Amino acid sequence: MSSIEHFPRKEITKSNPLFSSIRSVIETAFYGNNVAKIRHLTDAYALAKASPGTITTDLDVAHTNKLQLPTDAKILVTNDGAIVGRTAAARRIIGQQGVDPIFYSKLLREAVFEARTKQFYSGEVIVGLDEEFTVKSHLMLPADYSPNLYSYLLNFQISDAKQLFYQQSAKIDTGDLFIFADPDWKHPDFPDGVVVIDSLNNCAGILGLRYFGELKKATLTLAWATAHRNGFIACHGGMKQYLLEKKSYTLAAFGLSGSGKSTITLAKPKNNGDVHVLHDDAFVISKEKGSTTALEPAYFDKTQDYPMTSDQIHYIVTAQNVGVTLDEQNKKVLVTEDIRNGNGRSIKSRFATPNRVDHIAEKVDGLFWIMKDDSLPPLVKIDDPSLAAIFGATLATKRSTAENIRTDTANQLVIEPFANPFRCYPLKEDYQDFKELFQKQKTACYLLNTGDFQGRNVTPEETLDSIEKIIDGSAKFSAFGPLEKMSYLPIDGHEPNFNDRHYLQQLLTRLETRLTFVQTCKIEQNGYDRLPDEAEQLLLQLLDRLRSYSEALDA
Repeated sequence: MSSIEHFPRKEITKSNPLFSSIRSVIETAFYGNNVAKIRHLTDAYALAKASPGTITTDLDVAHTNKLQLPTDAKILVTNDGAIVGRTAAARRIIGQQGVDPIFYSKLLREAVFEARTKQFYSGEVIVGLDEEFTVKSHLMLPADYSPNLYSYLLNFQISDAKQLFYQQSAKIDTGDLFIFADPDWKHPDFPDGVVVIDSLNNCAGILGLRYFGELKKATLTLAWATAHRNGFIACHGGMKQYLLEKKSYTLAAFGLSGSGKSTITLAKPKNNGDVHVLHDDAFVISKEKGSTTALEPAYFDKTQDYPMTSDQIHYIVTAQNVGVTLDEQNKKVLVTEDIRNGNGRSIKSRFATPNRVDHIAEKVDGLFWIMKDDSLPPLVKIDDPSLAAIFGATLATKRSTAENIRTDTANQLVIEPFANPFRCYPLKEDYQDFKELFQKQKTACYLLNTGDFQGRNVTPEETLDSIEKIIDGSAKFSAFGPLEKMSYLPIDGHEPNFNDRHYLQQLLTRLETRLTFVQTCKIEQNGYDRLPDEAEQLLLQLLDRLRSYSEALDA
């Protein structure tokens, strides 16, 4: 599948649903005299290197030839300022209640007009790395932000004639993605900036925001929405495939940034056999075939776990919001581990995982919802498709420094359905998609708590060991108290005590939080994200069983 860039004149009409006021405002800006198109990564590198504020380190970029970069290319560093994370509060989704397309079309018209005297650069990328699903995206940025354009072209796959899979893929009835960004834009009514997403018409305007992640996630938002409309499940998570001696096992892990999904996806297997990595952040699943396609070749990774002695430094191409210092050889090197600020980031090339693949034809065997819910032991198995979808829709976790939020809310437990804050269609549609995956594809469902349980941290080693036991078939599950269709993997130091009233109350509270979320969805935005009635009913049944069990202890 590929998107439409050129339209026959007879189709350029008001009646064509692929056009809208906002799309026309944004796409038109790309053809201005003040916009220069960057067609090659070598040119993008030269512009980024010469940009004010860029730091050219003395660290060589690996695999320059395969990355289409100059042979002497160095890791480039840029820093944003006070805001070093994504500002979710800035997003406005056209089609949702209270988001007026006429108002935002006017706002974008004025923003484009105000930017007419500035030099802009534009570039094209491919989003979706297999002919089964692929679309083209266009980005334009002011010249002062050429490092972000360079990172964008690296993060996705720059569009060129070598990509035969794109040329050979079947067209779908949707236009290319167009994104206009002006980080210097200011407006008194939008002190935190604004991101306008018109997903039905595959366009976005990003105003007043410098953070590179805004460009990446806006692009993925549009691509995921396109995939959703065309028979795919949109996935904000990681996927890998274990290749054992007598079988393969395909695993998908869903979680917010900082939850551990990249650690799980990129970890080397301990058991015998090989592993293929699809991606650690963005992919789509075909509802018809059960196959999966990665949306990006590179990794936009946090650098908090990568000191200068880490092997992963070798694969960095650009870095954002990190420090720089001089080493013993007087060479400029990185200061990572979030010493300078939270959420230091890097674009790492696909070569960070030598076993990288872009498409997996086999269906998903196991799906893991990554939580930070202290009422759950490290690994819980869910044996009912509806209940599995409910726990995905009420995924409980904590925010991280990847997001620009108030510090007093950073450690609060929040519900982020399917770990995807970038959805721009009703929640019930994702619920049905994942429920069908569990039913029709017979995908197993697990909950991973990567936070703490009963006052003890769940270590990455415990999480990875638990997953490996599932892969090799050695996992032995125990009943999760009185809750049917749920069981847990016993781990020393993390045993749930169903005779402990304090623990029972904690579990009740967490289930009540999920129920409240489901009930609130029936009311907010006129029920835009209302889930099917069975979601509420099944949660009520879990609560009734747990309350009856607790009362029996008191008898």
